[in-house]
Amino acid sequence: MIHNETIDTQLNHRSIRKFKDQTLTKEQLETLYSVFGQTPTSMFMQNASLLHVTDPEEKKKIQKLCNQKYVGAEGDLFIFIVDLYRNQQIRKQLDKDDGRVHTTDIFFQAIEDTLLAFQNVANAVESMGLGYVPLGTVNDHPLDLLKTLDLPELTFPVLGMQVGMPDQKPQLKPRLPLKFTCFEGSYKKDFDVKDLKDFDVKDLKDYDDIVTTYYDLRDSNRRIDSFTKQITGKKLDLHETDRDQLPEELHKQGLCLDWK
Repeated sequence: MIHNETIDTQLNHRSIRKFKDQTLTKEQLETLYSVFGQTPTSMFMQNASLLHVTDPEEKKKIQKLCNQKYVGAEGDLFIFIVDLYRNQQIRKQLDKDDGRVHTTDIFFQAIEDTLLAFQNVANAVESMGLGYVPLGTVNDHPLDLLKTLDLPELTFPVLGMQVGMPDQKPQLKPRLPLKFTCFEGSYKKDFDVKDLKDFDVKDLKDYDDIVTTYYDLRDSNRRIDSFTKQITGKKLDLHETDRDQLPEELHKQGLCLDWK
């Protein structure tokens, strides 16, 4: 396998949840903004925006919505936003109707732009010796977050990112063996298993043991667990959450509407 500074940094990625009590410098912020702006974009629509949350009270509200104490604490908080509002305004001010701005197709293009931008910024963060943790929990309470951020129609927060100088050295979390996730030529074929319809959960025993050992030895938030237990646990059991409101809230924002 090829090794260089970039690849080695990616292979050793660890989510950081404890940061030193310092914020990013102006130079660091400008660098991250520039990297965000140079991200590949579907059809050159540039359907993403980046919000650096700076108001302390707003941070507290977001922390409460995410239910994670490190959100908005030390370091800097960013929200990555699907943004079709800007292009709608361009069309409106140039005497054009909204066209296909409200469609699911355009929304998915904007999602792609936003996620690519997130990873682009994440790579830049780690290249500067900083750390970050992705915040999918920004959408645990979508309506409340939209109100907190005071976002206009045709925008929607996709991911948050807490960034800062790491104040911990967590262990590297073991991922699934590549034979279960990377395929050559066909989805049904991998390196060892002839056909995924013959997949047997028992094949994950060795990986389960590795994950259990990882949690057993973990420095903080210690728990005895395995991968298959997490998949069969409460995370995927049938229960209602505020995230079930996401389609409704997207529609209220003018997104993912039927094309007529």
